[in-house]
Amino acid sequence: MSAPTSRALLDRRMLLRASAGMAGILATGRAPAFAQAQPKKLVFAHINAIPESAAVAFDWIAKEATAQSKGALDVQFFGKTLIPQELEIMNAVKSGSVAMGSPAGAAATVFPEMGALLVPYLVKDYASAYAMLNGRIGDKISREIEDKYKLKVLCYFDYGFRHFWTSKKPIVEPKDLRGMKIRVQQAKIFGDTINGLGGSAVPMAFGEVITAAKQGVIDGGDLPIVNMKALKIYDVSKYASLTYHNYGPTNAVMNLEIWNGLSAEQQKLILDLSRAAQEKIRVATESVDNFAKAKSELEPFGMTVVESNVGEFRKVAQQKIWPAYKGQYGALWDDIEGFKA
Repeated sequence: MSAPTSRALLDRRMLLRASAGMAGILATGRAPAFAQAQPKKLVFAHINAIPESAAVAFDWIAKEATAQSKGALDVQFFGKTLIPQELEIMNAVKSGSVAMGSPAGAAATVFPEMGALLVPYLVKDYASAYAMLNGRIGDKISREIEDKYKLKVLCYFDYGFRHFWTSKKPIVEPKDLRGMKIRVQQAKIFGDTINGLGGSAVPMAFGEVITAAKQGVIDGGDLPIVNMKALKIYDVSKYASLTYHNYGPTNAVMNLEIWNGLSAEQQKLILDLSRAAQEKIRVATESVDNFAKAKSELEPFGMTVVESNVGEFRKVAQQKIWPAYKGQYGALWDDIEGFKA
């Protein structure tokens, strides 16, 4: 056989092998390593930026998920810059235009199923709250959220117990709220809390709060200690009054269709990181929620921290607010009221 003929036969064999290889790729859907798909991009949107406690933890999730997925996931966190309002964030997650997000303090507005946990003074302490939300009660609420809203709950966390911040006077007794216009989240339970305790509730998205306080539209609002400093509420407030009136549970969720599009390994990674982030936020929140720590955190910025008569506030809440909600939540109410960590 001549050299040209041998070369022609060799070229033909190589072409046939290449064609067979391509046919195999098309049949199996598997591409060679050099042609693998780009990382799956997942956007995580949140109402607040770092150094807010949840923002710090969510940014950590994004970085860790990207690194630990070894190129399969590209998780990007946007705090405050992408979508300016809590409800808009949740609508974006529901539609799938954003993969993950949190309703932040507006959880009960987005998920009325969580409302019982926000009834003033019904949740007794942090230990009870954590055990409930990481246990049977949290599992039940998660199933309802998945069924009704097509969202996967990644974790529950909280902003702690809420306390009053005010510009004119501290709130030590329920009577101190008379005539005070207090900004509240847009869920009904928050308005009922302030009105029931003696103030005048002004529902408002947080993005409007600082301007409203500067203009005198509101006399104050309520936040957990961990967020009073992070959100610079001292710019419009002189007093922090420790009333512990609403526990502030919320969650982080993912669009269910996007969640189902992840591999089992990727789902486990996201859930493991979310539970670790939950712990980070809880430590940040609870560690400053006491009189001594609140003073050290806020008084250098010109605020005065006072201890309120929590027993009197609890008594007013039980008399004026609890009756309407006890009937509404039925068995869930009984579970929370009787819960022991």
